[in-house]
Amino acid sequence: MFLESAKKAGSIEVICGSMFSGKTEELIRRMKRAQFAKQKVEIYKPCIDVRYSENKVVSHDSHSIHSTPIESPASMLTLSSDVEVVGIDEAQFFDETLVEVVQTLANRGIRVIIAGLDTDYMGKPFGPMPALMAVAEDIQKVHAICVKCGSPANHSHRLIASDALVVLGEKDEYEPLCRHCFNAAIAAERQ
Repeated sequence: MFLESAKKAGSIEVICGSMFSGKTEELIRRMKRAQFAKQKVEIYKPCIDVRYSENKVVSHDSHSIHSTPIESPASMLTLSSDVEVVGIDEAQFFDETLVEVVQTLANRGIRVIIAGLDTDYMGKPFGPMPALMAVAEDIQKVHAICVKCGSPANHSHRLIASDALVVLGEKDEYEPLCRHCFNAAIAAERQ
């Protein structure tokens, strides 16, 4: 009887790291496990991310899962009315209202799984990610491999010249670097 009347607790999980670290791969894995368990799921991504697909979240290794592209985090509140698990990819591209939205979803008893870059190409905290990590029950930081020295990489080094904060790209535009190699690359660019 107690189990029937207990309200299911929601939660917020954040998967963060540099580009090519497996963030989206881990999000897809968790969402597919929820689907296998016959849970109702919904996955969202920013509508600006059309690198691989308009209506799928796709990892760099080409694994994918259906998603709903949205312009504003507020859309999740109306689109997630009867789901148990919400996935969000490329969270760094949303504005700060994402934090309030995911807290509202979690307070409704929904498990919210978020993947995103924790730092931008300059090594600075990116968008709502720091605030999301602050309110999350679980944080997993994943690492790529530094293409220069083979150490764990936690920076996304931009290879093309642009001062824009958001430049959607892949292996031709970015490379994963460790702290030492990232600092060396930035110093060389400033000379």
